[in-house]
Amino acid sequence: MHKTLRIAAATTACAVVGVAVYGAGAATAHQSTANSTHEPYNIGLLVKDIDTYYGTTADANGVYQASPDSQYAKDLAAIDKAARKQIDQAARKAHHKGHKPAVVFDIDDTLLLSLDYEKRYNYTYNATTWADYVNKADRPGVFGSAELVQYADKKGVEVFYNSGLSEAQRSAAVENLKKIGADVNLDADHVFLKDKANPPSYLSACATPGTWTCTTVQYKGGTRKHIEQDLGYDIIANFGDQYSDLDGGYADKTYKLPNPTYFVS
Repeated sequence: MHKTLRIAAATTACAVVGVAVYGAGAATAHQSTANSTHEPYNIGLLVKDIDTYYGTTADANGVYQASPDSQYAKDLAAIDKAARKQIDQAARKAHHKGHKPAVVFDIDDTLLLSLDYEKRYNYTYNATTWADYVNKADRPGVFGSAELVQYADKKGVEVFYNSGLSEAQRSAAVENLKKIGADVNLDADHVFLKDKANPPSYLSACATPGTWTCTTVQYKGGTRKHIEQDLGYDIIANFGDQYSDLDGGYADKTYKLPNPTYFVS
């Protein structure tokens, strides 16, 4: 996963924006550029706010965990409640019309929580340390994420995954998703990862073998377009912790999960 801008982005105030369903009118929350017209928020205080928001504590093994009693967990619970209601209603309607409903999930910090990596490396990104972390396949689940995957599946909704992880990280991603209980449709036809060496033909406008120029929005939006137009599904809900996970269309409803630790344009 290439994080184009890894910063402690917004703390509690912006993270709470994630409680609202992301849709038309939310464009002002994109944070597509940094604001340098005044002195930035003190980074030491920002880190403390992030720790407070997650209820960050180190467990017996020294792994940083979020607290189930944190504001972060409460915000996720609110999103989960709204999503379940919408998935249930949309699935009923789709099945009644003879359509094939689907949901799409990002993976990093939408299903698998990377708080320990962020905290341990002081909210910076390094390709080597990140790859090592992902390949351990031992990230905890984002609160409620595996249950939401299972809920959609039980409602007869096809589950897809649309991640910025690389094709080389497929086995680790699948193993980790199984560990947290998101063991639904983890085959190559449902888990879409970046394959820069051999990109799919539906991304040919920005990716050819050995040449990848796709932005996150182009990659993820193009994948959703493939799911709808080529595979024949109606994406009733799309979940991500970044606005770039959600932009680009091809989803009836989008849900922005809170993540104040980094920003991907």
